[in-house]
Formats: sequence, structure tokens, C-alpha cells
Amino acid sequence: METALQWYSLCVIVLFLKMFALSAYQGFYRISKRIFVNPEDAAVFNKPPAAEEIPQVQRAAKAWLNDLENIPIFLGLGIAYLLTGASPRAATWLFPTFTIARILHTLMYLFGFQPWRSIMYAVGIICLLGMSWNIGSVLYLVK
Repeated sequence: METALQWYSLCVIVLFLKMFALSAYQGFYRISKRIFVNPEDAAVFNKPPAAEEIPQVQRAAKAWLNDLENIPIFLGLGIAYLLTGASPRAATWLFPTFTIARILHTLMYLFGFQPWRSIMYAVGIICLLGMSWNIGSVLYLVK
């Protein structure tokens, strides 16, 4: 791939698939264990609603919430990055590194691996900061 737009587009698709897989992971555990919190879901399997989600679903939900704090920022910064014409060369490592860090963060979250979860979170944040720096450089520093 040669352009920042191509890298951005690929990373957006991969992040979507990662989040979709996280939802499927939750569904798999709910259905395989036949444990549902929502009464209408439990009724489909003639089960009473559970008082709380099973641990695997709880962990996945927390990973999902963390994604909702970080991935929209990446999406917004990525659009700004492309529109401002920030460094295409930096994009070739910032975009995929963020994406890989988010995938690894999710896996570390699901399996409870610390400090790796925090390290992957930090790598993602560093990428967002790098994107911000590149955008700011184009807008304010390079005149």
C-alpha cells in the first residue's frame, strides 16, 4: 500500500472486524452457556434471566467500552490527518500500529494479561498523540 488513505481504509475495516468479533465472542458465550440477562433472550431458550452476565461476557463488555473510548478518536483523527495532508510516511506506521495495538489490547483484556494490556493501551495512545502532532504540524508549525 502506498497512500495514507489506503492504510486508513484498511485499518478502519480491521477495527470494524475486531469489534464485530468481540460481539460474536459475547454471543458465543451467552449461547453456549445459555445464560442471558435479558428476559426476552432467556425466554427463547426457556431459561430464567440471569442476575448478571458471565465473566467472559463481562470482560468482553469492558474491552468493548474501552474500544468506544479510543477507536472513535482514531477515526476522527484519521479523517483530519487525511484532510490536512499530514505525513503519508508517518501514516504507514501510525495507523497500522494503532490497529495492532487495539487488537492486542482486546486479547490481553479477554485473557487478563497485565501489564501487557496497559502496554498495548499506551502504544495506541502514543499513536493517537503522533497523529495529533502530525496534524498540528501541518496546520500550525509548517507555514
